[in-house]
Amino acid sequence: MQSVETKEVTNERLNKVSSILVTQAKPSDATPYITLSTKHNLKVDFRAFIDIEGVPFKEFRKQKIDIGEFTAIILTSRNAVDHFFRLCKEGKVELSPTLKYFCVSEQTANYLQKYIVLRKRKIFVGEKKASDLFEIMKKHKAEKFLYPCSDLRNDDIPDFLKQNGFNYNEGIIYNTVASDLSDLSDVKYDILVFFSPSGVTSLFTNFPDFVQGKTRIAAFGSTTAKAVRDANLILDIEAPMPNAPSMTGALELYIKQANNL
Repeated sequence: MQSVETKEVTNERLNKVSSILVTQAKPSDATPYITLSTKHNLKVDFRAFIDIEGVPFKEFRKQKIDIGEFTAIILTSRNAVDHFFRLCKEGKVELSPTLKYFCVSEQTANYLQKYIVLRKRKIFVGEKKASDLFEIMKKHKAEKFLYPCSDLRNDDIPDFLKQNGFNYNEGIIYNTVASDLSDLSDVKYDILVFFSPSGVTSLFTNFPDFVQGKTRIAAFGSTTAKAVRDANLILDIEAPMPNAPSMTGALELYIKQANNL
């Protein structure tokens, strides 16, 4: 289970790469994957392996959480933003103009403008990871935090809040489920690219007899990499790495080796 970073990819795994399946929906905007495809004459397809299902407000109420009682909210993704404001609309919740928004990345913070006027709100932004927010949050420990999340989430934020004595609640506002991939005849690609443990689970939900063979597996993030290994798959490409902070960067390093470029 070697990564590109160690440069110890075994020769038997270094077969030529002609096709890649990215297990996410095709972006509407320009994407580095298309640049990679054009540059190296590759077939790059996109297919979401997981679906997001919002929790209806009626079901959310069973968690006994009153959104209006909170003074700060932690948002980790666009999905979290969309489903939080959907719940507020369904429940006719009036959000206080003093509510503080703690966003895991600038991308998530900018996405907030779909629902609120950014310059009129108190927004705090991390660089990329949840842990980047922790020092900022410590300066606002008097707040009552709401962490809206999926039924499948990492432990880093709840663990931090609990260990540091924050006043908080977490509420499940959407569920992550395996997509129906019955329209795919198979997953015979040279490389499969995963971004979450749920994507790996979906692979075996849809293709229980999947055999990796010469298919290379790429994973973004440590939890995804662990899920790949736990599924007894060979992890060929891992990101982020010091020399490849992006998934496309890690793929390109591998392709240059495999295709003798």
